[in-house]
Amino acid sequence: MIIKFTRGYIKDFFRKNLILLLVIYFSILVLVVRYFPSGTLGILLVPFIIICAIRWRLKGGLISAIIASSLVTISYFFIRREGDFHALIGGPSVYFLTGSILGLAFEYIWRTITKLEESEQSYHNLYEKFKSYFDLVQVIIVTLDIEGRVTSINSKGCDLLGFREEEIIGKDWFDSFIPEEKKEEIKAVFSKIISGDMRLVEYYENPVITKDGRRLIAWHNSAILDDTGSIIEVISAGEDITELKRLEAENEEKLRNLNILYNSLKELATEEMNVYKRAHIIARICVETLGVDFAWVGCAEPYGRVRIISKYPPEHPYTEDFIVRWDETPLGQGPAGRAIRTGTPQIIEDTTKDKSFIPWRDRALRYGFYTVGAFPLISHRRTFGVLNLYSGKPGFFTPERKDFIQTFAYSVCSTLENARLFEDLQKRLRRIQSFRKIDVAIAGSTDMKLVLNIALNEVIRQLNIDAVDVFLYNPYTQMLEYTISLGFRSDIDKKAKIKLRESLIGRVALARHSIEISDLKNTWRGYVVDISDRDAENFEQFIIDEDFNYYYGIPLISKGKLLGVLEVFCRSSIEFNGEEKDFLEVLAGQIAIAIDNVRLLQSLEDANMELTRAYEETIEGWAYVLDLRDRETEGHSQRVADLTIKIAERMGIGSKELVHIRRGALLHDIGKMAIPDSILLKPDRLTEKEWDIMKKHSIYAYQILSRIEYLSPALDIPYCHHERWDGSGYPRGLKGEEIPLSARIFAVVDVFDALTSNRPYRKAWTRDSAIEYIRSESGRLFDPDVVKIFLEIIEEEG
Repeated sequence: MIIKFTRGYIKDFFRKNLILLLVIYFSILVLVVRYFPSGTLGILLVPFIIICAIRWRLKGGLISAIIASSLVTISYFFIRREGDFHALIGGPSVYFLTGSILGLAFEYIWRTITKLEESEQSYHNLYEKFKSYFDLVQVIIVTLDIEGRVTSINSKGCDLLGFREEEIIGKDWFDSFIPEEKKEEIKAVFSKIISGDMRLVEYYENPVITKDGRRLIAWHNSAILDDTGSIIEVISAGEDITELKRLEAENEEKLRNLNILYNSLKELATEEMNVYKRAHIIARICVETLGVDFAWVGCAEPYGRVRIISKYPPEHPYTEDFIVRWDETPLGQGPAGRAIRTGTPQIIEDTTKDKSFIPWRDRALRYGFYTVGAFPLISHRRTFGVLNLYSGKPGFFTPERKDFIQTFAYSVCSTLENARLFEDLQKRLRRIQSFRKIDVAIAGSTDMKLVLNIALNEVIRQLNIDAVDVFLYNPYTQMLEYTISLGFRSDIDKKAKIKLRESLIGRVALARHSIEISDLKNTWRGYVVDISDRDAENFEQFIIDEDFNYYYGIPLISKGKLLGVLEVFCRSSIEFNGEEKDFLEVLAGQIAIAIDNVRLLQSLEDANMELTRAYEETIEGWAYVLDLRDRETEGHSQRVADLTIKIAERMGIGSKELVHIRRGALLHDIGKMAIPDSILLKPDRLTEKEWDIMKKHSIYAYQILSRIEYLSPALDIPYCHHERWDGSGYPRGLKGEEIPLSARIFAVVDVFDALTSNRPYRKAWTRDSAIEYIRSESGRLFDPDVVKIFLEIIEEEG
């Protein structure tokens, strides 16, 4: 390159100085012709010297000069003219000087050219070396002149742009390789830098246009300056950071997603174990963080329906009267149903075109939902629910977003399932408690309505239903009779009696198995065959008035016997799941057992009352027989029994003991059955021997009554009513509180009644005399405390 430049310079020099060179050349010729005799020879020798000097440089100049000088000298001797002596000296000198000067000049020129060629070769080698390094560098290197044209670019830059070097060099960088939206901005900055109005931007990022698309480049810039410090070129080294930025964006997205997962799990972990609250959090996160427009969480019910647990925004009307299923029915072919059945995410890219979304299309378009994603909620390899998301942006569910949302669903569903299991456990515990409560009621009460009221309240509380009733079966009339109801708006006829073949409840009783009707208003007639038009009209009006839409009837059966029917009504469109039905069946079984037990207990109680009444009547009959045997004491047993009970009640004796005290008072003289009539009915006073026999009637009483188990608690009065406070009584001579309290009470009453009654051997005392006697014997014959209460009662009775 340098040699070319030098040669060009020489040519340019000769071209520009041709006239001067010609003047010099012709001046030499004039001198030669003028001063040398052989001018013609001189004209020939000068070009000869010049050619030799050019060809062989200094050597050629000197040799040609010597030859020319020799030729001139020789010619002098052959062609002598007068006055040409000076040519003998000047001619050779001029040729010698001319040859020497020209030889030196051309020697210098050729040495210079040689050096330049060597420099050219060194430069070329250095350039090739630099170029190899330049191309070896794995960054883009490009230089631009002050006009923004590309002056050089390395192979890496060519590879990146997708063009050959010659296709790039000389092109305007900004017009050819900068995107339209960035062109003016970057070009304006470049112009300010070149003009000096702005410092060089050492680092910046911008996209470039390649043959295959776009790439993002990070540039490091430097400037090439001239001697005045002005920028003549800008050199930039760029690194393709497209993939790096993509990875950074992916990492940022992953970090963002991890933060979403962490914060979501943290919020869910601190929330109480409530399915509805946790589902609300999940739906809210999907809207507020993941960017969907609407979200709902559904639970897969065993019978094929999807029950919406929660939605966000909570006031959004999209799910009003919303029905979704996960079975093979048409309503189970949507994304939610398919996600539950398959356990895989289901995406609908365009709700206006997808045929499976037809049942919900108009609803979705009304609220601007064009794409839908359903993500299964899976726990322990079982899909228990679905997360449904809606967006108004086409293509919202990209593969990356779809994968993350499914990961999100997998992560949060365990917290939701744990809450569901906890609630199920709590529900089962509450139901067990309900069973326990009913069991306690059954065990602790014989009031059938009380037990049924507790049971029906538990049904309403546990299943969140609207109304419930029980009709009991009367086997004698073969009719179902109203017993109890809860939750009805209208008053039910409490005297209602329904024939088995004339109603829905009768169908349950006859079938002896449960009947469930989900669409009660429209399908109840299909379950009743033999029903009059009037009864049908009445029942239909009842359903309309109460607004019932769900019915569940369960026969109450115990030990194979039909006892009645339990009916459950709901106004909403619900269906009981297996657990709820099991709860109802078990509860119905308990109610049946309760009814059977109450009826049995009532029967036993009635039998017991009959038996007790028979006992009491028998005892009273015995007392009456005793009074008849001793005509003088007729009515005595009943009187003393009544007064004894009054005193015992006043002294705080319990009702259980009062029963035995009454029996003992009535039978206090039963031992006289063993006393001979000659002694018992003797009109005169008894002899001492006869009196000893008479005293034995207390012992006889003990011997008679102790053989009868249910009368043994009543022995105290027949055995001890003749004992005295001071120990002077018989048969054992007990003293003070050794004497049973019931016997102490009866002793006062017995003496008072005896004194105020006629005897064969004396007349009855006056009431006042008898009272005074009792008062006087207080503390000796009678217990003072008993006497005190006795006197109070006597005074009250007047």
